[in-house]
Amino acid sequence: MDLRLPAWRGPRRWAATAAAAAVVVLAGTGVWTAVASDDAPQVHRADRVMAMGGGVKVDTSYFTAGSGRRPAVLLGHGFGGSKDDVRQQAEDLARDGYAVMTWSARGFGKSTGKIGLNDPEGEVADVSRLIDWLAKRPEVQLDKSGDPRVGLAGASYGGAISLLAAGYDQRVDAIAPAITYWNLADALFPNGVFKKLWAGIFLNTGGGCDKFEDQLCTMYDRVAESGTPDAQAVNLLQERSPSAVGERIKVPTLLMQGQTDSLFPLGQADAAAKAIRANGAPVDVDWIAGGHDGGDMEADRVNARVRAWFDRYLKDEAGADTGPAFRVTRTGGIDSTDGAAQLRGASADTYPGLEGGRRTVALSGGEQEFANPAGANPPAVSALPGLGGAGGLSQLSSFGVGVSLDFPGQFAQFESRPLPDGLWITGSPTVTVHVKSSTDDAVLFGKVYDVGPDGRQQVLPSQLVAPVRVEDAKEGKDVTLTLPAIDREIEQGHRLRLVLASTDLGYASPVTPATYTVSLKGGLNVPTAPGLSTAAASLPSWVWWLPAVSALVALALLVTGRRRGTATPADTELADVPLQITGLSKRYAGSTDRYAVRDLSFRVEKGQVLGLLGPNGAGKTTTLRMLMGLIKPDGGEIRVFGHAIRPGAPVLSRVGAFVEGAGFLPHLSGRENLELYWQATGRPPEDAHLDEALEIAGLGDALSRAVRTYSQGMRQRLAIAQAMLGLPDLLILDEPTNGLDPPQIREMREVMIRYAAGGRTVIVSSHLLAEVEQSCTHLVVMDRGRLVQAGPVGEIIGAGDTLLVGLAADIPDPLVEKVAALPDVESAVRTEGGLLVRLTPAAAPTETASGAPVSDGAPGGVTERSASLLVELVRLEVPVASLGAHRRLEDAFLTLIGGSA
Repeated sequence: MDLRLPAWRGPRRWAATAAAAAVVVLAGTGVWTAVASDDAPQVHRADRVMAMGGGVKVDTSYFTAGSGRRPAVLLGHGFGGSKDDVRQQAEDLARDGYAVMTWSARGFGKSTGKIGLNDPEGEVADVSRLIDWLAKRPEVQLDKSGDPRVGLAGASYGGAISLLAAGYDQRVDAIAPAITYWNLADALFPNGVFKKLWAGIFLNTGGGCDKFEDQLCTMYDRVAESGTPDAQAVNLLQERSPSAVGERIKVPTLLMQGQTDSLFPLGQADAAAKAIRANGAPVDVDWIAGGHDGGDMEADRVNARVRAWFDRYLKDEAGADTGPAFRVTRTGGIDSTDGAAQLRGASADTYPGLEGGRRTVALSGGEQEFANPAGANPPAVSALPGLGGAGGLSQLSSFGVGVSLDFPGQFAQFESRPLPDGLWITGSPTVTVHVKSSTDDAVLFGKVYDVGPDGRQQVLPSQLVAPVRVEDAKEGKDVTLTLPAIDREIEQGHRLRLVLASTDLGYASPVTPATYTVSLKGGLNVPTAPGLSTAAASLPSWVWWLPAVSALVALALLVTGRRRGTATPADTELADVPLQITGLSKRYAGSTDRYAVRDLSFRVEKGQVLGLLGPNGAGKTTTLRMLMGLIKPDGGEIRVFGHAIRPGAPVLSRVGAFVEGAGFLPHLSGRENLELYWQATGRPPEDAHLDEALEIAGLGDALSRAVRTYSQGMRQRLAIAQAMLGLPDLLILDEPTNGLDPPQIREMREVMIRYAAGGRTVIVSSHLLAEVEQSCTHLVVMDRGRLVQAGPVGEIIGAGDTLLVGLAADIPDPLVEKVAALPDVESAVRTEGGLLVRLTPAAAPTETASGAPVSDGAPGGVTERSASLLVELVRLEVPVASLGAHRRLEDAFLTLIGGSA
């Protein structure tokens, strides 16, 4: 039954040229298979070069897994990138039941043609031809002949093509664009001011003027020379913008926009949301922490929300959790243990826009006169385009660090009184000013600072400014400035400072000297979005630093009384076994057939240090959470010393955990923090074994010092000591070496080894494979929720089952596939220096009459099976330079998971 609402799809009006276009496959289907765990569907990728007409060839990849018809998804890449940038997301969506196509846009990757900035007759028409091709695939679900069920997603350039495709091709059923533009002319020429640095970055990232369509190159040269966008330039960019076909976009749309983004600020998503919602389509808006200027892109959360969006509107899963109508990520300071930004979400049932809940803040300051210097130099500094990434300047402002610069005599400022109450700005402040210039035109840059109580420390939220060109300003005129949209808390006692500057590094200003005179025509109107509900972050002072496991332990003790062995073990045969997991399974929320963990079984003995390994998404964290009783499994069981684990199980008192890095009260000493923690559990002081835990952690005299004086390594060891309090028989450590330097990592290794030496058991999850190899006695390797292999470290690294084939020259993918298909070969993957070949598990060795295992006596560590492999490699004409056993855990791990980490 088709449960979709016809109103969301709109009329079938896609261009006749797209309907008639034939996609010619120029290159064969070089298909490879990504190795998966036993139950997960294998992902197959087919690479094709397709002719798009006019001599243009577009490089594509097509990903599928499993059988049967399923919806399709097209994934676009960012400007300057290629299809390879979205490969991982494509594979994940394929495993989730979608047929996924990626492609390199014209002029990027291996695709030919000129860059048209998503020209309707170029890049947009290419997408329609790709949809034509999908409509002919037997794996793709059809709504009718020639009409596949299809969604589009992508960031930046890829986000814009998602919007444009929905406007030009009405076969598109849902879209999820991120950090992109609605009107490219508004983005590059905001309020008639040329955004020169970003425009130059665009040009250079694309490979220079010659890589673009001639009319775009000519337009750029003209605007860059004059410093002023003309009507022809504006029209050219508007014609290639989603806003040009906004009335035609009538599909469910998830808009994810960056808060740290001076290229495509939040106002672009706001305009898109209003237009698409006016067409009757569902629209959700998500303001993420990062953007083109840096910060946290929240990739895992964003990708999960995109999948849920497509599950709802492409798979018609009515129960899919698509999230709130509006969500904004807020930075709540810095984690005291690792220095990372603490993010939490605020949400609302309706999108408030950029103007909701306005409040007027009075500003003081009379008429002020300032200069536009000759040549517009020196320019004020706000954002620095191109310096993005995790350390971008925009992210620093969320930490209370001011990095902007205004030159004396080149700006006017107006300031509020200290705010009597806190104020949270969510949206675009506005202010009306009177502007007069000694020249015909004036260009001003408006910005609002958060000024500290001392009046000196000022922060420009997200480093954003709002430019405006005021024409015919000689006689003076009133101008209403719409300032940058932000989400920021202004604390009680802080002030708001409005600055109007004559220059900015990122923009073109008039080079003719001028004098500007400005005055206020009212207060600063600030949006507050009163309907927002922020996720809990401020708990009582002793709760926020208390690990979740400790709360469960305390609850168990309140219910059951004194710890350890008060209940009869459910399975006496396992009473001395620290952990046995049998058939453990956990489905993703809202899903009946997608598993985070599936049929997982392994056993851990006393005295072992077990490394839990796997790539991101392998199910390690979900397994640990079930082990600690934080979530319930959907199948199977976990037994700790014979007792079945469930939330609040008394046996959890024998489990200690360090999962996310405990926070500590910085003014208290290390010992005082631990004593306060133990007191909060409600357990007797004599059960703490405080001195023993501290001796194992090796903190020494530092215990008497305030935690604020601790190094990162000392904080980490204190957190481990906290998990060790009570000397739990089973200690769980999740990434205990995060943020540590090599000496600190070595110390953490010694802590784990010392703890297990007393007959207790340690389970550690870590991405540092070399460290795991040195500190762990046993390993459990997971991939896509399933067990890949378990056993002693030496056994998993291999005594001949994992071989390194050194190559004298590189070999093509088809030849690698032939090696992987050889008898007795389980997998073959590329690695530095050649190929890692994993043989199928060998049969038990035969024995001589004396009972000793038979050895083939081959020299150089080459066994009979590896010698046979060498013969086959020579037969296939593989240029073998060397062959031998390879024992590094890193390479064995990559072999086990098929190189998908």
